[in-house]
Amino acid sequence: MKVLLYFEKEKALRQSGIGRALRHQKQALESNGVEYTLNPKDSFDIAHINTNFFESYRLLKKCKKKGIKVIVHGHSTFEDFRNSFRLWKVIEPIFDHLIIRMYRKADAIITPTPYSKHLIENYKGVKCPVYALSNGINLNDYEYSEEKVKKFREYFNLKENDKVVIGVGLFFERKGILDFFEIARKMPDVKFIWFGHLDRILTQIKILKAIKNRPSNVIMPGYIDGDIIKGAFSNANLVLFPTKEETEGIVVLEALASKTPVLVRDIPVFDPWLVDAKNCLKAKNNNEFIAQINYALNNDLSNIVNEGYKTIKERSIDSVGKELVDIYKKVLGE
Repeated sequence: MKVLLYFEKEKALRQSGIGRALRHQKQALESNGVEYTLNPKDSFDIAHINTNFFESYRLLKKCKKKGIKVIVHGHSTFEDFRNSFRLWKVIEPIFDHLIIRMYRKADAIITPTPYSKHLIENYKGVKCPVYALSNGINLNDYEYSEEKVKKFREYFNLKENDKVVIGVGLFFERKGILDFFEIARKMPDVKFIWFGHLDRILTQIKILKAIKNRPSNVIMPGYIDGDIIKGAFSNANLVLFPTKEETEGIVVLEALASKTPVLVRDIPVFDPWLVDAKNCLKAKNNNEFIAQINYALNNDLSNIVNEGYKTIKERSIDSVGKELVDIYKKVLGE
């Protein structure tokens, strides 16, 4: 079996969760001994298309014409496009059309969670099988490293007694960045760091204004990859992910793999795999977020962290890779 992993506009998507999903898919197939190509001009037995743009659709039609089975990855939904880019309301009808025409013509759809599976299965005209399969995580990449922690702390000039809460994401309103600022404003003794970036022309005006007027205890270093961000995941007191809509949230997987407490918004995508006070913390509004942060900063959460790591082990690259290969075989009729 040879698989085409196709990502249109790969460089532009590198900083997003979809970009990280490509790395995870490659690692998943490598760990299970499955040959793959990134070049649509190569020969392959099955196409796994991860994007919904014009070239992606052309490739899908070309594969179908040749009798090659096509899996479309449901990274995106109508719901998680809202409150993202500038002028999203203008773009939304086009975006929805691009998604639905891909989903309707696929032989199968893979999407990260039961929640996003439910959404896609209920889109009009989607009749193919929809499989829920986590994006996965390479646990080895997030093992504790004193060197990475040192790089993180030196980069931000952190003092020994500093309390640090980190957030990660593009500058989307739905990611909860406005709430992140408001929470930080009410907790001036805590350092808040938001890792992420979005081109100014794509960022909503209200987000740009909020960034300009953010509280002084919020640090925004932009997009940072490698040792510094991994050191941040390992060393932060808490990972705060106040997103309002996701298909999974790779940030959560990274936090759990780093054995760091994670606080998420209590929304359906995190049910049933995340349970408040068992393997994570949850909150419904800013007052609850503040209360949970104070709790995390003043209590031992080792039991919650250990349970979180058990949860993420089920989503390791090896495990996800085996399930991914099984889905390929089902689609190919093997």
